Amino acid sequence: MSLPGGIRVKLTVALVGIVGGALFAAYLIVIPSLERRLVDAKLVQLETNANTIANALATSGVLANPSRLDTVVRGFGDAFGARVVVYRAVSPPLALSVVTDSAETVSPGTQNDQVALETARSGRTGRSRVRRGDGEHAEVAVQLLPTNGILLVSSSLEDQLATIRLLKRRMFYATAVGLAIALILGFAAASVHARRIRRLQRAADRIAQGHFDEPIVDPGDDELGQLATAFDHMRLQVAQLDSARKEFVANASHELRTPLFSLSGFLELMADEDLDEETRREFLVTTRGQVDRLTRLATDLLDLSRMDAGRMRIESEEVDLEDVARVLAEEVHALAESTGHAIEVVADEDAWAQADEERVLQIGRALVRNALTHTPPGTHVELRAERRGSRTSLVVEDDGPGIPAEQVERVFQRFHRVDGGHASGSGLGLAIARELAGRMGGSVTLESGPGRTVFALDLPAGPLPEVA
Repeated sequence: MSLPGGIRVKLTVALVGIVGGALFAAYLIVIPSLERRLVDAKLVQLETNANTIANALATSGVLANPSRLDTVVRGFGDAFGARVVVYRAVSPPLALSVVTDSAETVSPGTQNDQVALETARSGRTGRSRVRRGDGEHAEVAVQLLPTNGILLVSSSLEDQLATIRLLKRRMFYATAVGLAIALILGFAAASVHARRIRRLQRAADRIAQGHFDEPIVDPGDDELGQLATAFDHMRLQVAQLDSARKEFVANASHELRTPLFSLSGFLELMADEDLDEETRREFLVTTRGQVDRLTRLATDLLDLSRMDAGRMRIESEEVDLEDVARVLAEEVHALAESTGHAIEVVADEDAWAQADEERVLQIGRALVRNALTHTPPGTHVELRAERRGSRTSLVVEDDGPGIPAEQVERVFQRFHRVDGGHASGSGLGLAIARELAGRMGGSVTLESGPGRTVFALDLPAGPLPEVA
C-alpha cells in the first residue's frame, strides 16, 4: 500500500527514519557502554579500597579485638563513603556470620551476601553489581588474612545511575528535537524535489499529448537536473521525429498518389483503340517507370519494418566491390543518360569485402540514385572501389553543388529529404543504407562541399582470391 502524499511523505518518512535509526543506534552504542564503564570504574575503586582496608586490619591486629574492630570498621566506612562488613566463615556447611558492620541498619541479604559467599568458597576476590531493596550496589569481597574472615565493601551506584538517567533524558530530548528538525527540513526538501518532479511529469504529459513547443528547464545540477536535460533532448528528438513522420506521411501520400493517378490515366488511354503502336509503347514504358517507383517505395518500407523488428538477415561472404561498381553503373546507365549525367567506374582489383553482396548492391543503388536525383544534368558521377589495409570502400562521388552543412548529418535520418516536399523519393534510402552497413560491420559516411559530394560505404576487407 502506497503512502498518502506521494514522494514528499515518502522522502520525509525516509529521512526521519534514517535520523531516528542513527540516534537509536547511537543510544545503543553509547548508553550501555557508558553504564558499564561507570560501574566497572566503581568496582575498581572499591577493590582498591577493600585491599587497603584488609591490609590495614591485618597489620593493626584489631581482628583479635572485637570492640576495637567495630570502631575501626566504622571509621573506614566513613572515610571511604562505603559500607564495610567483616564476616567470619563458618563450616560445614559454609556460612557467613557478621562480625561487624559499619552500617547502622542491617539490609536484607547482608547475612548471606552472595559475593562474600563466593569469595569464601573460592578464596579469590569477588566483585559484582547487585540489587537489593534499597537500590543497586557495587560490591567487592576479599579474604582477611591470616584469619578465615571475609571483608565486604559495598557502595551505592545511585550517582552513576543518576548520570546515566540524565544522559538518557537528554538523548531522548535530543532525539525528539532531531526528529522534529528532520521532519520539517525533510518535508521542505522533499517538497522542493516533488515540485521539480511534478514539472517533469507535466512536461512528459505535454510530450505525450504531442505538444513539443515548451522547453524543459531545471536549474539544478543534480540527477533531476540531468533528467530534465535528457527529457528536453528527448522532446527535441520526438518533435523532430514527429515532424519527419508528418512530412513522410505527406510525402508518401504524394509518392503513392502520383504514380497511381498516372497509372490510372495511362490505362484509360491505352484502352482507347485509336492509339498508334508507338504511342502505346511510350505509355507502357512510362507505366513501367511508375510501377518501379511504387516497388521501390514498398521495398524501402518493408526493409525498414524488418530492421525495426530484428528480422533482417545479413549474410557474410566475399564480395568483389569492383564487380559491384560495374553492375551499379550498368543498372543506372539508362537513367544517367536520360538525366544527362556521366558515369565513370574506377576500381582496384583487390577491393574485396566481407559482407552481404545483395545488401551491398542495395546500398550502392541508394547512393548512386541519390547522386543522380539530387544533382543537375551534366554532373559527373564517379564510382570507386578502393582497398586500404583491412578496410575496403565503395565510393560514390559527384561534382554537383553539394549538400548544405546543416543537412549533412540529417540526410541519414529516416523520412528526411534535403529539398523538402519537392524532392523525389521517400527519404528512407540513406537511412536504410546506414543501418544495413552497420549490421555488416561497416559504415556509410558523407563529405560534402561546394562542387564535391562523396558518399562512402566502408566495409571490412575480405581475403583476396587465390590466383590459379
